[in-house]
Amino acid sequence: MSSFWLTEEQEAIREAVGRICADFDDDYWRRTDETGEFPEAFARAMADGGWLGVAMPEEFGGAGLGLTEAAHVMQVVTQSGAGFSGASAIHLNIFGLMPVVKFGTAEQKQRHLPRIITGQDKACFAVTEPNSGLDTANLETRAERKGNGYVINGRKIWTTMAQRANKILIIARTTPKDQTAKPMQGLSLFYTDFDRARIDAKPIPKMGRKAVECNMLFIEDLQVPAEDLIGEEGKGFQYLISGLNPERVLFGAEAVGLGRAALRKAATYAKERVVFGRPIGQNQGVQHPLAKSWAELEAANLMAFKAAALYDAGRDCGAEANAGKYLGAEAGFRACEAAVLAHGGMGYAKEYDVERYFREAMIARIAPVSREMILNFIAEKVLGLPKSY
Repeated sequence: MSSFWLTEEQEAIREAVGRICADFDDDYWRRTDETGEFPEAFARAMADGGWLGVAMPEEFGGAGLGLTEAAHVMQVVTQSGAGFSGASAIHLNIFGLMPVVKFGTAEQKQRHLPRIITGQDKACFAVTEPNSGLDTANLETRAERKGNGYVINGRKIWTTMAQRANKILIIARTTPKDQTAKPMQGLSLFYTDFDRARIDAKPIPKMGRKAVECNMLFIEDLQVPAEDLIGEEGKGFQYLISGLNPERVLFGAEAVGLGRAALRKAATYAKERVVFGRPIGQNQGVQHPLAKSWAELEAANLMAFKAAALYDAGRDCGAEANAGKYLGAEAGFRACEAAVLAHGGMGYAKEYDVERYFREAMIARIAPVSREMILNFIAEKVLGLPKSY
């Protein structure tokens, strides 16, 4: 288990990533949010710095470090003011291909991992569907065996980065549910080329993070070679499950970073803004919400990094990873809200950035799993209460 303070290596990681982030100021992120232009220069700088491979095996060009170090990298990104616009631009590269790392063949790893680490490949992750949401057992997208491969047909929703991806990690049903012993069986995972002749990706207009789009995918007769199946046919859901806890940890750490960015802006403004002959930060009505947010963020941070330490130690971290995501998202949101309110009317103005943070803070409260499902999990798995859904 890790201690409550950072190792020298972790301090060095945060400092190095911070130096890259410093080259991308508030104007840069404000512009990407307004125009929808993908932050390509930022993503390239992170790839050139080797940070996309922080948790990937060294033999494929990665750093071979743990989830803890990956969480530090991603937290520094959001905390810099890049928010989820910055984090989401590189999120999938950091940990998204862990199913390939864990369950792929030696040939698949050699073919795919170096390219995702260097940023040559851009991938998207297609799981959620319009009619099933979090009910993965009821996915309708089908992958039918045809000759030496598969043909996939179906729809996916909220697929991030599909406008620029050349690869897709996708789960589809290979065996009808009524022919399996359990509903989660019969789902298979593929990592294959994003064929735009067979996949129509339509961006979804949304509240925030305009620079990193989400999409509705319409998939018609996508040809997938058999060598693009990850692991065994029918075990795709198990492979996905293995990556859910790391994803929750990263979201929790990122949300804390975003909250810290908002808190920093609010404290600076509260010290400089003078009303009735005194800085507004001298008033407890302004001080207390910000101080409370600091405490909540630090507590959430401890849970997220406890979960990361458990994961890196090979221990069960389901409850802690879910709690870390839940607490980080809630604390981050409240800090962003407090920052907007501390700015008064200026909190509504784009030039002060906190309204962007506030909009982006909603992402971690909704994705990749809802607050309610996290509470369901903890109630059942930790408290031993009956399953409620």
